[in-house]
Amino acid sequence: MSGTPEGTFEVLRTQLREAAATFADGPGALEGILLGMVDDVDRAVREPLEVFPVCHHSPASAVAMARRLREKQPKVVYLELCEDMAPLLTELRNCRLPVAVQAYATEVDGFPADWAPLSVVAPITEASAEYQAIAYALDTPGVELVLVDRSSDHVFQWDARAEQPASPDDPEAPPAEEEAALHGDAVGVEIGDLRPRFAELEEHLLRHGRVRHWSEWWHQYVELPLGDADHDTYRQVMFLIGSLFRRLAPGDPHRMRVDEDRERHMWTRMREHLAVTGTDPADCLYVCGAFHAASDVEEFGVHGAGTFEISPRSGTRWLHGLIPSSHTAIEAQFGLASGSVSIAATLWAKNLKRTRVKPYRLTGQAGTKKTTPGRTTPGTTPPPAPQAPTADQLTGFLRRPPVLDQLDEAELLGWSVDIVRAARRSGYLASTADAIAVFQTSILLAGMRDRAKPTPYDFQDAAVTCIEKDAVPGRRDVRRLVEIMMGGDRIGQVGYDALPPLARDVHDRLAPLNLKLQQRGVQRALLDIAGRPELEACSDVLWMLRYLMPQGAARPIMGERQLGERPIQESWDLALGTHQRALIELGYEGVGIEQVLEQRLRRRAYGPQATAAVVLEAVEDATLYLRSRRLADELGAHALDVLAGERSADGAPEVLRRVRRLLAHYRTSEPALPSWIESFVKTGYAHYCTLLPMAFADEDATVRQVGAMLGFLFSMEGLALSLGCDRTQLELAVMQSHPQEPSKVALLWAAQVQLGRLSREELRARCDELLGSPLLLPAYPRYLSGFVHALEPVPALADFVVEAVSNAFGRLPDPVLLPWLPTLITTLRSGGADLAPLLIREAGRIFPGRLAALDEWVPPWREPSGAPRGGRTVRAGASRGVALPAAHPATCDAVATLLGWDGAWQPETAGPEGATLLARHPETAAALEVLLATARPLPGR
Repeated sequence: MSGTPEGTFEVLRTQLREAAATFADGPGALEGILLGMVDDVDRAVREPLEVFPVCHHSPASAVAMARRLREKQPKVVYLELCEDMAPLLTELRNCRLPVAVQAYATEVDGFPADWAPLSVVAPITEASAEYQAIAYALDTPGVELVLVDRSSDHVFQWDARAEQPASPDDPEAPPAEEEAALHGDAVGVEIGDLRPRFAELEEHLLRHGRVRHWSEWWHQYVELPLGDADHDTYRQVMFLIGSLFRRLAPGDPHRMRVDEDRERHMWTRMREHLAVTGTDPADCLYVCGAFHAASDVEEFGVHGAGTFEISPRSGTRWLHGLIPSSHTAIEAQFGLASGSVSIAATLWAKNLKRTRVKPYRLTGQAGTKKTTPGRTTPGTTPPPAPQAPTADQLTGFLRRPPVLDQLDEAELLGWSVDIVRAARRSGYLASTADAIAVFQTSILLAGMRDRAKPTPYDFQDAAVTCIEKDAVPGRRDVRRLVEIMMGGDRIGQVGYDALPPLARDVHDRLAPLNLKLQQRGVQRALLDIAGRPELEACSDVLWMLRYLMPQGAARPIMGERQLGERPIQESWDLALGTHQRALIELGYEGVGIEQVLEQRLRRRAYGPQATAAVVLEAVEDATLYLRSRRLADELGAHALDVLAGERSADGAPEVLRRVRRLLAHYRTSEPALPSWIESFVKTGYAHYCTLLPMAFADEDATVRQVGAMLGFLFSMEGLALSLGCDRTQLELAVMQSHPQEPSKVALLWAAQVQLGRLSREELRARCDELLGSPLLLPAYPRYLSGFVHALEPVPALADFVVEAVSNAFGRLPDPVLLPWLPTLITTLRSGGADLAPLLIREAGRIFPGRLAALDEWVPPWREPSGAPRGGRTVRAGASRGVALPAAHPATCDAVATLLGWDGAWQPETAGPEGATLLARHPETAAALEVLLATARPLPGR
């Protein structure tokens, strides 16, 4: 740039001053705004270091950038992007755009803990000016690319999290699909946020522009006019738009302060770089958003007067990588209309054909055409000819009437036919008549909006009006079908070489499956582990991925993983390509999935809200997925401390379930129990004995929780007593329990039966007393609920529970019985799923198996006390003992001959019944008597 003479925009200033006086009835604020905009443009144009204003994902900006880079051939490119993301840009050539550059931090130092994890993303598409600048700088020798925006750490230091992205400007947009969540909840960083921050201004522009949303206004009134504009016109118009939006931004003052700090930061970094390298500002190009290009801070320019002190970064350790992005994700994160980025990509391709501008593409870039990027050096390329001073292009541009594009009937007709074809494939009853209607309606809508050529947005509205009926027959509506037809939602992919070590290790370890794991969609993996034992390692990886990654990334179809079991065959549905972002973010947590899983388990077990049940679950997962005895022992010892600190019975059911499962596993797979689980049982026995009286009296403690406590005490009693516990403590705890709630009273009775302090006859008498009392009769179902839960600690009471339930059905009146039945069913379904089989099996043993025997059947509990109890009666006169050998002696003789025994049959005698070994071998009984007399008594006896 040879400079801009003073007074270049004097004509424009005069016209705006007259317009302000006319419309505002005298000079005032309007004149200050209009003239201030011209001053902003003049200051930016006269800056020695060329400022190139852009808009995020704007095809016009990308075309102008590619054209300017080939003309100017700058030696240094300053880019508005987080300065700590520079090392990652070279990895873009290993990816298929769009992708996003990400900075990620799992552990924070200097920020609130509830902010973790911190994530910042900067999406990059091919139709963006920043990609053109990156491709030019990386593929042109001798060119330096310098990122000058604040670091990812400063994004959160300046409280940028309070800045929420704008809400989507299309109220009729369809619900976001899975592609819209590719960025997760990351904070988005974009170049050129050009959108009015003055709500009334945006509403005015949309109303007078006869458009529905901001993306359509920008496409119609900025993208199309600037698509083939010359360099000076493009710059001055973008400066003007940025100045307008900046001066009419009375919104959040915090956001404006952050923007100004970013501008100070960028100019400070550029001046530092120029001072260190000695580069001529004329050989540099500064690429930034148009909003920042029209800045009025003191630090603006190479010769800026102000000084800005950049604060040091916090102690947070940031990790950087590339994650896949998509057009839908960009639209969702930055509040753009649905389909606007896809339409911009289509417009980018049209602009390249119309202007014949050769874009820059990184060498080896996946997903692009194989073209030579044109590697040139400033030494071999002839220097550009000196340019004439920049003239005023704004005056002519603002006074020029809009250029009306001629209607391209062939293109519009092709659109109409394609949308009808797509609608028919999606279940719509569309026909040729609908194609004609869409064609004519598009022309009509464009005419109503003062446009000679329908835009894609006009065509979309026409298609929705003519094709979509009351209901959507398929998964996609017509609006979404138009977006797909206009270019679709392009989804990026991070190449293997650009993946973090963990992701590459996962792909390498799953290579025996012979699947294209980077491909999007669901793939079926069949693992015949019995036939190919090497696939067991793949099974281990898949189970860990299922634990660590979102649902759907690795989903087992056949096969399960349980303690003590080895897999034989498994079938999986894998979608690692669809969830590539989640896999990449796992790489930020460690170098291997085993390390990440161990960190997750530790974090969960040592968390502030961790309970004994949660820690035991971590112990089980460590044994199940990692097969790590070391980690299981460490977490088990921690579970002991957590259990000792609990003061309620909330987690008792889960603790009981997991301790039982771990005990069964260790008893079958280990020669001896681990020391931590012995200590856990010993401590848990004393702990629950202490809490038992309070739990019985506590109204917040449920009967299921109290039953689980008793289940722990009774089922672990043998192991606890062998470790030195005292049963007297349990007996005292039961004696000190005085519940008031009927279900807990029944639970206490069951515990007394188990301890021998209450006989079954006494328990049956208490139940009969309840049924005989009119005052206690309505509460009898609640007692039965307690008996059902008592099967957990005392499963031997199953026959009595069947008896109690049968008596209830026989004696309770219908007004009491019928309302209780839903409660019984829900109790068994929610908290007694493992108790129902006990009742069913016991009922099948007691009740007759045939309907004909039901009339003569007498319940065992109604038989006389001397009669034998059980589900089957003994026939009178039946011989006792084994009758088959005497009835069929030939069979016994054959077996005796086979075994080599030649003895004879002894005659049946009517001798005394019972055990005869004591009379035949008295020496054994005498030795046992001496041993019992000299043995030391057990503790507590």
